[in-house]
Amino acid sequence: MLIMASVPVMTALLGWIFMQEHLSRLDILAMMITLSGIALVVLEQNRETRQVAFTHPLRGVLLAFGGAAGQAVGLILSKYGMGDYNPFQATQIRVMTGILGFSLLFFPMKRWGRVRDALRNKTAMFSVSLGAFFGPFLGVSLSLLAIQKTMTGIASTIMAIVPILLIPPAVILFHERVTLKEIAGAFLAVGGVAILFLEF
Repeated sequence: MLIMASVPVMTALLGWIFMQEHLSRLDILAMMITLSGIALVVLEQNRETRQVAFTHPLRGVLLAFGGAAGQAVGLILSKYGMGDYNPFQATQIRVMTGILGFSLLFFPMKRWGRVRDALRNKTAMFSVSLGAFFGPFLGVSLSLLAIQKTMTGIASTIMAIVPILLIPPAVILFHERVTLKEIAGAFLAVGGVAILFLEF
């Protein structure tokens, strides 16, 4: 989720390229601060070799950046295609398209058996359904409403506080170990996107 804080950076750049949204020098500085916060967490210099390496699995980091890029492109395309359309109805279209995409993907991957098994697990289905209500339904709908009412870069900036909001539940509920460096990187990244918002 910390890497997803790069979504405002990607979104603002795409908005500048494709939608002629304004980017000032302060905006660019804010983006650099955000990326520095992410780099602080995912990169570390070896004291002996002086080489910089990832402190987390490279595959996971690259996939997270891929997810961030997908979010950024999705926000730009959603704002462009949605226009004055109702954001909740636009979310429904996104969900139906997602179902179609997963359905086509599950046939070659032969995953329908796992889907049936998951549907029989009532405890898991309750938790996933609750998460789907707050995430893909409520969260995405409100994010589409936000990009409809303001610049995509600004809206995604406010949404970038998720890494900070996730730290307490990650520690309390899942007993995840969060280091001071990771906390500092999260605050630095969110601080960078906050500069974008404060300038606006």
